[in-house]
Amino acid sequence: MATSRRGAAAPSLTLLRRLCTAVAVSGDEGEVRKIVMQELKDTASDIKVDALGNVLVTRKGRGGRRLRVMLDAHMDEVGFMLVAENGDGLYELTAIGKLDARGIAGKPVLVGHKHTPGVVGAKAIHLMSAEDLKRPISAEALRIDLGPSGKASVGDRASFAPNFRRAGPSIMSKALDDRLGVSILIELIKRAPANVDVQAAFTVQEEIGMRGAQVAAHHFKPDLAIVIDATPANDLPMQREGENSFYNSKLGLGPVIYVSNQSAIDDPRLVRFFTETATKARIPFQVRQPGGGGTDAGAIQRTVAGVPVISVSVPHRYPHTAMSISRIEDWHNTHALLYAALRRITPDVLRGAGG
Repeated sequence: MATSRRGAAAPSLTLLRRLCTAVAVSGDEGEVRKIVMQELKDTASDIKVDALGNVLVTRKGRGGRRLRVMLDAHMDEVGFMLVAENGDGLYELTAIGKLDARGIAGKPVLVGHKHTPGVVGAKAIHLMSAEDLKRPISAEALRIDLGPSGKASVGDRASFAPNFRRAGPSIMSKALDDRLGVSILIELIKRAPANVDVQAAFTVQEEIGMRGAQVAAHHFKPDLAIVIDATPANDLPMQREGENSFYNSKLGLGPVIYVSNQSAIDDPRLVRFFTETATKARIPFQVRQPGGGGTDAGAIQRTVAGVPVISVSVPHRYPHTAMSISRIEDWHNTHALLYAALRRITPDVLRGAGG
């Protein structure tokens, strides 16, 4: 087990590889759920799977004045569902989660629980007319091609084929969103500080509407919630219009603390607490610039009588594609910040109004 320079045991690349290799498109998260259950079966004081498929884990602390802290990371990934068979191993598809059809054609995929190999097919560029080239490609024009001997069923999920690799200081893989967060959450549960009651939710169906998180929060009724995710890094140096002047986050600058996004405004008390914690522990961090996108925090915030929330994410490039890239140090520092925050958090953090 690797250890960060700040004393917290860092998540392992071996575990992350297993998680990223698993196929777990929204609504069919069983392969990641199985890994989570195996990793935590001897650690948690209570572990269960709810009706939607969330893995709900409780690890109680000791002593008085303990906060109930919900930690959330989603198990699902973007991908496809087969919706019609055209014969000869060809299947029509629909996207599950936000996918850019321009980047799908020609990508290898695995289909169904048997991991049948296939490829996303489209009309060859040689056969396209000038008018074809002017129009954006649509998912309806694509097919998943399993070859004439390939068999699948309508309703089967398909994911980008596993491609995990380490490249120097970087990790490259499909599904880093949010297997980075899942690996961090597993490690936090294994070594949970005793001053809090950890309520961990490995959630389903985040990519299609944050559905699992809402159910999990109703179950736990937490005092506060911390969502662990992967966030897009808009840090390529050049854009079509010239120099990129809007970096919402960058690789290499540490964990990303949210202040607001399309789905939620993060609790100002928690934002202050996390930035102070990072500063005291000398953990590099960055503040995500407000804008689009969202995390499970948007669903959790509006459950029960309202829950104070904050999102802390690992930056990564090329989200929702066949391969993303992230920095190992950002991943480890995100874990270190969360561990440090859990160790020092008290009910005093929530004094006063959320605004």
